[in-house]
Amino acid sequence: MPTSTERAPVRPGRVSARRPVPPQIRRPEYVDRPRAARWTGGEIKDAATVAAMREACRLAADALQAVGRAVAPGVTTEELDEVGHEYLVSRGAYPSTLGYPGHGAPPFPKSLCTSVNEVICHGIPDDTALTAGDIVNVDITAYLVTNGIAVHGDTNATFLVGGDDAVSEDVRLLVERTREATLRGIRAALPGRRLNVIGRVIEKYADRFGYGDVAAFTGHGIGEAFHSGIVVPHYDAAPDYDTLIEPGMTFTVEPMLTLGASQHVLWDDGWTAVTVDGSWSAQFEHTVLITESGPEILTVPTDGDAPGGLL
Repeated sequence: MPTSTERAPVRPGRVSARRPVPPQIRRPEYVDRPRAARWTGGEIKDAATVAAMREACRLAADALQAVGRAVAPGVTTEELDEVGHEYLVSRGAYPSTLGYPGHGAPPFPKSLCTSVNEVICHGIPDDTALTAGDIVNVDITAYLVTNGIAVHGDTNATFLVGGDDAVSEDVRLLVERTREATLRGIRAALPGRRLNVIGRVIEKYADRFGYGDVAAFTGHGIGEAFHSGIVVPHYDAAPDYDTLIEPGMTFTVEPMLTLGASQHVLWDDGWTAVTVDGSWSAQFEHTVLITESGPEILTVPTDGDAPGGLL
């Protein structure tokens, strides 16, 4: 089978028109605005907000599972976007990425991100057809109102197109180990520790295999805001990012590991980040709640079987 270095680079495809969302579904405040409002609230969630987040996170995980079942050779990333979009809106949720403001780029035009092979993150779904041996990360976020409280639930997973036997061994191991790095980072997030412990654990694990550990994109606080004030680096950032981890915090852990360079370049769309050397990249993500006894993963699907075997 071709190795990752023998496959043609990913190229931008045709992006279709934006999918409609029924008017009765509540939109986040940032949709189609120049920038999202700065979060000024606290990072410790009360019981009602946590309950709402459980619902949004479960829905996001269910949607990711549905999209993952659609991943197959010949399927376009646009078709994956359709699956995720319809899954969320049919259940009364708004796809959080749809219309999210860019930094000097147009608002994100799709309901999820599809990042293929050397795309690190924020790939825009288009008419690109997946091929056996590819990998694709699907990143989906649900904005859902529960008992009057609107919150986001954010998750992603990397899928092997055509299954384990279709991808090269170096790629299969990259995906497997990125999943493990995610879990190790989450398990390190204990109350009383500093936030930078998460990245220290992830980097130490990635270094064992010589993987690039992408520093430019981080995890983030989440709840009523898609991105709140918490920043979660996935590299050893100490002594910076020394926020105390406390019960009631909710944030994402979402490391991106590569087979080569950790640096990136952006496509002209202002969103799609690819490795500077064309090496392939994998990512997994969960939304996590910090409890008195430790981290709890909220983005677990209804049947308890996390996409990509993350749990």
